Amino acid sequence: MPAVDKLLLEEALQDSPQTRSLLSVFEEDAGTLTDYTNQLLQAMQRVYGAQNEMCLATQQLSKQLLAYEKQNFALGKGDEEVISTLHYFSKVVDELNVLHTELAKQLADTMVLPIIQFREKDLTEVSTLKDLFGLASNEHDLSMAKYSRLPKKKENEKFGDRVSIFAGAGLDQDSSVLCFLQLPGFSVEIWSPKLLFSLALNFDPPDIFVKTEVGKEVAAARRKQHLSSLQYYCALNGLQYRKRMAMMEPMIGFARGQINFFKKGAEMFSKSMDSFLSSVADMVQSIQVELEAEADKMRVSQQELLSVDESVYTPDVDVAAPQVNRNLIQKAGYLNLRNKTGLVTTTWERLYFFTQGGNLMCQPRGAVAGGLIQDLDNCSVMAVDCEDRRYCFQITTPNGKSGIILQAESRKENEEWICAIHNISRQIYLTDNPEAVAIKLNQPALQAVTPITSFGKKQETSCPSQNPKNSETENDKIVPKSTVSIPETEELIAPGTPIQFDIVLPATEFLDQNRGSRRTNPFGETEDESFPEAEDSLLQQMFIVRFLGSMAVKTDSTTEVIYEAMRQVLAARAIHNIFRMTESHLMVTSQTLRLIDPQTQVSRASFELNSVTQFAAHQENKRLVGFVIRVPESTGEESLSTYIFESNSEGEKICYAINLGKEIIEVQKEH
Repeated sequence: MPAVDKLLLEEALQDSPQTRSLLSVFEEDAGTLTDYTNQLLQAMQRVYGAQNEMCLATQQLSKQLLAYEKQNFALGKGDEEVISTLHYFSKVVDELNVLHTELAKQLADTMVLPIIQFREKDLTEVSTLKDLFGLASNEHDLSMAKYSRLPKKKENEKFGDRVSIFAGAGLDQDSSVLCFLQLPGFSVEIWSPKLLFSLALNFDPPDIFVKTEVGKEVAAARRKQHLSSLQYYCALNGLQYRKRMAMMEPMIGFARGQINFFKKGAEMFSKSMDSFLSSVADMVQSIQVELEAEADKMRVSQQELLSVDESVYTPDVDVAAPQVNRNLIQKAGYLNLRNKTGLVTTTWERLYFFTQGGNLMCQPRGAVAGGLIQDLDNCSVMAVDCEDRRYCFQITTPNGKSGIILQAESRKENEEWICAIHNISRQIYLTDNPEAVAIKLNQPALQAVTPITSFGKKQETSCPSQNPKNSETENDKIVPKSTVSIPETEELIAPGTPIQFDIVLPATEFLDQNRGSRRTNPFGETEDESFPEAEDSLLQQMFIVRFLGSMAVKTDSTTEVIYEAMRQVLAARAIHNIFRMTESHLMVTSQTLRLIDPQTQVSRASFELNSVTQFAAHQENKRLVGFVIRVPESTGEESLSTYIFESNSEGEKICYAINLGKEIIEVQKEH
């Protein structure tokens, strides 16, 4: 080891300028060492902080690996192998976290702590001794200056001259008075002037008091400086050795901690871990191979899709003779929806439309699911001219009110949408072979495609037949023979018979909604809001009911037709997700059945009790009740319709009231 410069302790007492000059070199070295130690401590604390952060990071990583299983991935199928692998990795990370924690503790004890102790003990001691040495040197300089300023005194100078003040005051040796004697360093009270004069004649204060006291003060200051300088020199000399130790010990602790960490890590990541990592790497490689194969397929598909004719991108390329599929029972695509923003102003919004069962759904771009726009059952659709836009069509509700107006991108899309909605409105999607049924609806769909430009033309187009019997016959022909699977059901209700879900139009209105002369709507509000027959009626019973649906039937000879109608109505409501029901008050009298609006007390519908040919409650769900109505037609024939309700009370009570009303009618006829 190289030699170390030292301060000679023998020169501490002399305190020569050469010694002071050498001392300043040592002090400069100590100051530089202090600055460097502070910087080194910051670097080591940063390493320790990083190791602590590593502990927290590995702990958080382990928790996050376990959290993968709890994530609700929308496409999480086939992740079981990934979950088990991440669980194993979480266990490994936990074990690694233990090693990181031990390393952090070892770094704190063997690296950071020694350098802190060196700074707080050795460097602070040198700084404190430097301050003490400076104070002792200042005291020595002051005492030497005081000693140098002592006055020069004569040998025969007596103390009597200093107490002449007492004689001048008229004092003599016999006086008894208190006198004070002030001497350097002390004062004496003297009551006897004799004693005072005796002291004045036999005492010499400059030699004994002044020189002695100042000499002692110089000696004490010099001793104090000598002691502090020796301690200071020893501390500076020892610092030259301690600084080398202080630089080495922390790094030894750092190296040993890292080596211990690596050894334990090597023991933990043994051959079993190597085999596990190899299997995981093989799995990742297989996934990579599948990804590359899928990417190749997608590139080929992309090239094939991009190699199509440019006509695919042109909206109306075959405007002259488009290839229209008129047998669609479902359709999807973008349409422009007209919205009224004022009395005469409108806006158009491009939205994605699709059919679902008997409903027209709309889904804005970016929305998760679509919403209901229009119930297509029993609706009519036709092409219209709208402002300055082409390919527009209008959907009209079953009660004849104008519905929504939509615009297609091309003539083909326009005609296909009209045909699809026309087919869906006939509820052929409920049949066993809807496509075969749709073929028979092509001709009516072709008539609907023709644009309507005036009200007169609309009247002409909307009146294809004046004979309701012909319409019913045509509707029966729509259903192909291949759909007949249960003869008993066909004898009760014709396949594909439309169902009315709201008290707006009767079910039999479906075939006559485009006729010029419409039948009387039994569900329309009556002008007479009073019920005169109720005043004379022997029977008046009120029930709270909710209308579920109505449909035309083929016979009223058995109650099975009511049970089959209940089954079809409930099934249709489930298919279309229809939950809305109209609540009414059903009044049973001895003459009529009336459906009354509970809020306005307006009669929504009225049936003669004689026209009720069948009525029954459901055998299992006691709250379901239905009845068959026989209504005469203008052609001289009669139509049969069944109406299904859900009651707050038992359906048997309603049936009992209807039966009682019929018995009252029979008794009145006999009388």
